[in-house]
Amino acid sequence: MGNNQSRRNFLAQVTGVTAGLAVALSGSEAQRILGANDGVVAGVIGYGEMGTENMESFLKHPGVEIGAVCDVYQPRLDKGIQDAGGRAKAYKDFRQVLDDKDIDVVIIATPDNWHALQMVMACQAGKDVYVEKPISTTLEEAKLMVEAARKHNRITQVGTWQRSGIHFQKAVQAVQDGIIGPVRFARTWNYRNFSPEGFGNPPDSDPLPGLDWDMWLGPAPKRPFNRNRCGIGNKWGTFRYFWDYAGGWMTDWGIHLLDVVLWAMKADGPRVITAAGGKYSIKDNRETPDTLQVTYEFPDFVCTYEMREINSNSMYGKDFGIEFHGTDGTLFLDRDGFEVFPEKWEFEPKPVERTASMKMESVNDALYDHVTNFLDSIKSRKRALCDIEVGQRSSNICFLANIAYRSKDRLIWDAANQHLTQGSPQAQKLLGREYRAPWTLTV
Repeated sequence: MGNNQSRRNFLAQVTGVTAGLAVALSGSEAQRILGANDGVVAGVIGYGEMGTENMESFLKHPGVEIGAVCDVYQPRLDKGIQDAGGRAKAYKDFRQVLDDKDIDVVIIATPDNWHALQMVMACQAGKDVYVEKPISTTLEEAKLMVEAARKHNRITQVGTWQRSGIHFQKAVQAVQDGIIGPVRFARTWNYRNFSPEGFGNPPDSDPLPGLDWDMWLGPAPKRPFNRNRCGIGNKWGTFRYFWDYAGGWMTDWGIHLLDVVLWAMKADGPRVITAAGGKYSIKDNRETPDTLQVTYEFPDFVCTYEMREINSNSMYGKDFGIEFHGTDGTLFLDRDGFEVFPEKWEFEPKPVERTASMKMESVNDALYDHVTNFLDSIKSRKRALCDIEVGQRSSNICFLANIAYRSKDRLIWDAANQHLTQGSPQAQKLLGREYRAPWTLTV
């Protein structure tokens, strides 16, 4: 079965994992103490579900103060001010947060159509930035975000927080150490059943009371208000299912899964991208597909992403996950933990030592540790774990999947330079988007 000594070492590592976790967790505790005397004033832009979670994680860190909350919907703004302890400034225009000299850091948790512009302007204003994934809606926006961070020397962290999860780190290390042998196939997936009605078909209407709909749209095209387009009041954040604002499950969930594949495989991106699917069964007013199959061809392995919202039957009893298939075994990974299964061979010249199945459960608050890493990077001025360039690569392969789906093209990608080398005029057009006046994106 390959290298038996490596396998024995890994078994010892897994069976002795409690001690390793104690060290890791005590390290996090030390970081909390070290950060106690270093004050950081943060401004939160967008106070929906992720804005709430992010604020909570930042406030768990000693020395962090929420100095401002911004939202275009008054009830959310009111709640954000209350959750911040009642002392934060309330803004409805994010530019007021950027103009506030008391704010050191901005946390961007708005819908995806705003991420690029707000992040670039925050860098120009001299703020460090924590920005939610995906970092933008297009590859061209993502490129400008990296340029802005470098030009203005800002510390950035993208909300792909699984990279701060201890069990994710150990699973990735296991793959990189060759415990399951060379990996030639990786699978990622999201499954659920929302058919046939999905999110329904609400009619266009007047905006919700207290909502600045024009500001919510921002650089996106002018559209009538629709409850599903906006997503406020719906825990699923239904704005994600309209191309003007996001990229469906592909960019919402796929980025978390594919980011881990890039990390574990030390890959910048695929060479070839193809996609197939459609909106086959769900009858709501979404624009993104209810079924999608994406194939990524890398130089020495293949990766797939599958999503369906019309059938929830799944592997391992999990509605999402990541599999790494190596010549010596398979590693399954999700947010609950990971498990390794040894391979069975059809032909063996002699008996081969095998390991038992190995399992590790999730143990740490990865989002908390992700914020810790960001705050430490602000102090050291060294790039954070999920610097904007890491987020660019993980976002881009999701954008490429949607471009392949929408254009029906076989795309050829230069991963080293993050550049599309083959694609139809329709595919090329989808690399960017036009901004609605008066908004412009310049570094």
